[in-house]
Amino acid sequence: MRTPSWTPGTSPPGEVLTEPVSTLSTFKTGADLPRVRASELVGRGWLNTGGRDVTLADLRGKIVVLDFWTFCCINCLHVLDELRELEEQHRDVLVIVGVHSPKFEHEADPAALAAAVERYEVHHPVLDDPELVTWGAYTARAWPTLVVIDPEGYVVAQMAGEGHASAVAALVEQLVTEHEAKGTLHRGDGPYVPPEPTSGTLRFPAKAVALPGGNLLVADAGHHSLAELAPDGETLVRRIGSGERGLADGGPEQARFSEPNGLALVPEELRAALGYDVLVADTVNHALRGVSLATGAVTTVAGTGEQFMVGGQENVAVPGQQPRAYEGGALPATQVRLSSPWDVAWSPALGAFVVAMAGHHTLWAFDGAAGTVGLLAGTMNEGLEDGDGAAAWFAQPSGLAPSLGEDGQPDGGLWLADSETSALRHLRVVPDPAGGPAGAGSGTARGVEVDTAVGQGLFDFGHRDGAADQALLQHPLGVATLPDASVVVADTYNGALRRFDAATGEVTTLATGLAEPSDVLVEVAGDEVHLLVVESAAHRLTRVALPATLAGEVLDGGARRTQRPATDVVAGALRLEVPFTPAPGQKLDERWGPATSLQVSATPPELLLEGAGSGTDLFRDVVVNPDVAEGVLHVTAKAASCDVVPLGPDGEPLPDVFPACHLAQQDWGVPVRVTEDGEATLTLPLRG
Repeated sequence: MRTPSWTPGTSPPGEVLTEPVSTLSTFKTGADLPRVRASELVGRGWLNTGGRDVTLADLRGKIVVLDFWTFCCINCLHVLDELRELEEQHRDVLVIVGVHSPKFEHEADPAALAAAVERYEVHHPVLDDPELVTWGAYTARAWPTLVVIDPEGYVVAQMAGEGHASAVAALVEQLVTEHEAKGTLHRGDGPYVPPEPTSGTLRFPAKAVALPGGNLLVADAGHHSLAELAPDGETLVRRIGSGERGLADGGPEQARFSEPNGLALVPEELRAALGYDVLVADTVNHALRGVSLATGAVTTVAGTGEQFMVGGQENVAVPGQQPRAYEGGALPATQVRLSSPWDVAWSPALGAFVVAMAGHHTLWAFDGAAGTVGLLAGTMNEGLEDGDGAAAWFAQPSGLAPSLGEDGQPDGGLWLADSETSALRHLRVVPDPAGGPAGAGSGTARGVEVDTAVGQGLFDFGHRDGAADQALLQHPLGVATLPDASVVVADTYNGALRRFDAATGEVTTLATGLAEPSDVLVEVAGDEVHLLVVESAAHRLTRVALPATLAGEVLDGGARRTQRPATDVVAGALRLEVPFTPAPGQKLDERWGPATSLQVSATPPELLLEGAGSGTDLFRDVVVNPDVAEGVLHVTAKAASCDVVPLGPDGEPLPDVFPACHLAQQDWGVPVRVTEDGEATLTLPLRG
């Protein structure tokens, strides 16, 4: 099993951080930096402003945080959630502006953006920046990126990735004090105008499952609840969950969810022992929930309600012990943090549920009988790499379905919709030579193999049928198996249903014109096959009839690549620098090991002659191959900082005060072009 190689430390009981530790002094910070005026906010239009444009002049006197995001990106969704509390606490002095800079073609559609802003409950103005004009003006290189502007209109900080909420909060407090004293802070309402909410039985439904009695259970993400519908897919039978965002167990009227997505029926023989019939991936609560169909009662069965941070020292919380890092293996399920579980599926070959852990690009195993959860496959690096479970890379796995053998029965494997690589992938369980199901209850990354059927990588997408090695999807979220063992994919951003036939190696299109299909159920009645599609952006379930041959059409809508301006870099020696400055009142803590890490790779790999690999410094000297004209540099950085404990009148640390620690992390995929006059230094601010 491959585990995260970097584990920044936190302070154990009785030890506090009071002395300065080493800082990244090679980077200019604070007073050493020139004051830079913020660039004007330019784009196609605005959302959540009541139809008016917003300028920097309108925001003078406010602290402004620009959040560069794209709605496909799980890290961006994490940041939206991180900023909610800060936004509410400082609503009279702080204005958050979402700058939407799309990755996928579908995300550049104004209607799709408007739906996403409503879906994710974005309660601040959003600038639509499809041409990346404002993105370029602020030299953003990654989703998400935060830029802080002071009340006088100067840029005071830039941060990439997630985990910066505490730093932003500390900076906001500092700016409030400073500018209130100067008289340059203006309190009052900002430019946010809430849109009219969508009404109806369903609101951005995510996934559905057929219940034993014929009804349907829908993860009604926009209503933060589950909706049980009659077989017609329209009539509401009952609702499970209060409809208020939160994490609470209890009966159907008391329980709370936060954007639930995946659903899986518990095998009949396990229901009585487990005490629940349906397992729910409660995505934004970072939890798995069990639901009793008889009573509607909801119980949290995995997760703590807090997000797993890659490399963090507080991912495991055992009662009576100091929180610690997750080092692999199965642990009591309610003592381990999860990260945006998006779907769940039962694997009889493993004797456990497989969890698509979109938040850190892995698959986990949840053993309900043992009450354990642990890593099954993936490295927590984002990308498209096949191989055994310890070597495979995923990118926001979002949909799971059992694969079928030639006899039409489950063969023990799983099909996987890997959304950010626009890929269809397959997980095969390798029998344990010692006997018994491989990896059952172990939570380890052994005993599984991962292969890609359709998909090219993080930045390649489109709508192209034909041979699977040339076919293209666009951010698929759902998958199901057809009676002939072929696979139907909810090709979400193409608004289509696609079919992959492993026997022929061909991809075809079964239906188009759907509104962000996020899941699909297969209904068989005699010789007729229907697909029940969760049309998320249309707030409904739709039945689609299939031809008897199941063949579908062959379409070619062309190939697309994520379009971001390439950075010109020089051939030969190139310096990578990742500035990181701890927030006010925080210090790097290196007493328990390096507080920072940097991992560098490239696509194609031959782009870098030297310098790929992992290290603990936030800078790296690499050698760029002069014979490769262009490519993508993949850079992953992490940094941990802890609060400094204040000293008492006697000059000693205050007793019984233990510092909170914070982890910032980001993955960059930087398109580069190799030129003679390119840059010799590439700077990617993590926080600076």
